[in-house]
Amino acid sequence: MSTPEPTTTTDPGSVSAAPRLPEGFTDTFTSRIIDAGGLRQHVVVGGNGPPLLLVHGWPENWYAWREVMPALGQDFTVIAVDQRGIGLTEKTRTGYDAATLAADLAALMDALGHERFAVVGHDTGMVISYALAADYRDRVESLAVAEVPGPPGVVDGPPLFVPDMVNDKVWHIPFNRVDDELIVDMVGTNADAYYRYEFTIQGGGTTAPEHAIEYYVSLYNRDRDVLRASFGFYRAWQVTTGQNVKRKEHKLTIPVLGIGGENSWGPHVAEGMGPAANDVQSVVIPGSGHWVAEQAPEQLLAALTTFLAPYRDAARVATVS
Repeated sequence: MSTPEPTTTTDPGSVSAAPRLPEGFTDTFTSRIIDAGGLRQHVVVGGNGPPLLLVHGWPENWYAWREVMPALGQDFTVIAVDQRGIGLTEKTRTGYDAATLAADLAALMDALGHERFAVVGHDTGMVISYALAADYRDRVESLAVAEVPGPPGVVDGPPLFVPDMVNDKVWHIPFNRVDDELIVDMVGTNADAYYRYEFTIQGGGTTAPEHAIEYYVSLYNRDRDVLRASFGFYRAWQVTTGQNVKRKEHKLTIPVLGIGGENSWGPHVAEGMGPAANDVQSVVIPGSGHWVAEQAPEQLLAALTTFLAPYRDAARVATVS
């Protein structure tokens, strides 16, 4: 098992350098660097109870979960990870398909000593979390996914020409997929505007807090290697799609919760998981857009608490017995 190493106070992206954390956050949660599966991974860990893995979306990092982590930490050992290529996790040239990203997380949980666990994934983290549950069926006990209307390859992607409202929300996918330094050049020269557009258009009328957007932009635009790695997930889209076509041949049998923001993908998240799982529940977060953990943390927490209660209670019974 890897020995967790605390990060230093000067590490950008660590707990100690994160802005405006909830009161008492650092009393419970700490940053750790874990060598797992041949990759140096950054996680923020804290709390008590059965393990709960949180997988962020793009363009964010572990910090996206900050508002729900303290309450979740009362019932669970919370592990909020930075995906490969994001935040303080190692940036590699390859390895951004869903199978490899899921293997990263399985190795991480091995290194932390967690054989079985529950997973919550948002946006790109939703796609990775589905792959994790499908590829490691004997390890994931419950799966909650947010704000993607089904994994690519499980459901059909939108056609090239779609209504403006949809195009404005999904155009970044084909843009980010272009494997050329032109994309790095274009985003790097105007990163603030690029990411702000994304946070705004996906927000459904509101968006993430200003200090959070500034924090994410600063993390994603540190240098060319960081920017290039942040597009890795999208550049492996075709490989991931092919993998998901095979995954859906064997539906998940664990409980699955599809979470959508009322002003974003709403019920389509659960609908998109229908071809991939037998037991799919649905929650639509009133008044929220895409950034459910930041726009509506209390409502998201309520949904997760209810959904994860059987997992939590079963773990308590097992511990007592």
